[in-house]
Amino acid sequence: MWIKICANTNAEDAVAAAELGADAVGFVFAPSARQVTVEQVRAISERMPKGIERVGVFPALSVEEIALASEQAGLTAIQLHGGLDMEFSRRLQARLGPDVSVIQALHWTLGEDDASIARLTAQLRDCPAGGRVLLDSKTKDASGGTGKVFPWAMARKLLSEHAELKVIAAGGLRPENVADAIRTIKPWGVDVASGVELEPGKKDLRKLEAFIKNAREA
Repeated sequence: MWIKICANTNAEDAVAAAELGADAVGFVFAPSARQVTVEQVRAISERMPKGIERVGVFPALSVEEIALASEQAGLTAIQLHGGLDMEFSRRLQARLGPDVSVIQALHWTLGEDDASIARLTAQLRDCPAGGRVLLDSKTKDASGGTGKVFPWAMARKLLSEHAELKVIAAGGLRPENVADAIRTIKPWGVDVASGVELEPGKKDLRKLEAFIKNAREA
């Protein structure tokens, strides 16, 4: 089970996540209470142990803007939240080169299950085999970072038709529910931010440890 601890704002939290067994740490470059700068992430990257993925979460910027930020911050992966645009993803991957991967975020709009299923059915068909796809919750007011879960059983039925994709479950995960999410959705990985925080931008080490432990055991 691949585990990503997202929305880190300081080196202490990111290093703790790695030491507790996370596979990746994430940094939000989009406007947010947890937004970080290239300079902040570069300083954190220099302190991270070898082998830990460093994922930058980006809104709809240009290929060159994202690539430049990736190079300066020392990222190993880019997570796109600006909507599905496979041509953009291909151009970005070509610009980044083989050492930096692209994760595409897709969204389940809460309260709009039928529309979400129809939209995701089409989007998942367009995603390349073997690619990493993060499924997050979305509301009318927030695209990601909602702290709310989407209908796991409904999502599992949809995702079961796309075993060729590496699906990462996000949205409202916490130490108390991550095992149930894994058993229900059967994802390739999980992603958490607010579910392991003391406050926006500051992790709770007890929650962090419990989340990673429960995800591994599930």
